[in-house]
Amino acid sequence: MNDTATILVSILTIAAVTTTLRALPFLLFSGKSLPWWLSYLGKVLPPAIMTTLVIYLLRNSNFTSYPFGLPEIISSLLVVLLQWTRRNMYLSIIVGTLCYMLLIRIM
Repeated sequence: MNDTATILVSILTIAAVTTTLRALPFLLFSGKSLPWWLSYLGKVLPPAIMTTLVIYLLRNSNFTSYPFGLPEIISSLLVVLLQWTRRNMYLSIIVGTLCYMLLIRIM
């Protein structure tokens, strides 16, 4: 196979797998109530993932030299404030990410 065909087959395979994985829960649980363990995971995984992202953000922060972790702290506080006031996860994540990216460029 030439390079173009290989790329096309790869893209089609990835698209098929992605579509199948996204449709599978709807096919398995349509018209049924969710199992207790799946409901439990739906409640605990989002905060666990957010906690992991915060730890990942702060793990390499240097609080002993300039800029003393200010981009991380300011962005984190902004996300908390937005989430507390607006209760919109997407807004909080997008604005927090943009703020962090801006601050690491200018500090």
